[in-house]
Amino acid sequence: MAAKGLATLIRLSKWAVDDKRRVLTALQAREDEILADIAAAEAQLITEQRAAAEDATGIGFVYGAYARFWLDRRAQFDSMLAQIRAEIVRAEDELSEAFNQLKTFEITERERTRRATEERERKEQAFLDEIGLNIHRRRGQTEPPA
Repeated sequence: MAAKGLATLIRLSKWAVDDKRRVLTALQAREDEILADIAAAEAQLITEQRAAAEDATGIGFVYGAYARFWLDRRAQFDSMLAQIRAEIVRAEDELSEAFNQLKTFEITERERTRRATEERERKEQAFLDEIGLNIHRRRGQTEPPA
């Protein structure tokens, strides 16, 4: 019964580790999306700066508003990036904890199996020793001393 319960715990722990890996992967993908958005926004900023520099009388006047908008947007990106990175750290910690728990269960199962095998082999050897001793005694009783 204990072995069956331990096997169930191992199976559940493996599921938990896989689930936490999926969560971590999704968070890392979201981080990559945010970084791509930041890069795209920075490229757009450079394009707007060039356009404002070329036409100081037309677009140049509205560039100030765009620059303020871009700074606000960049602050939002930085906030989102900091938040997702904090979530990634938490997810990594949870994954590590789940993995350690899984390994503990697996090591326990391996040790139980090893002890059971050693016990079975010890009993088997004791049985074979008893058989050998009985055969030796019988030979000693039937054969005359030389």
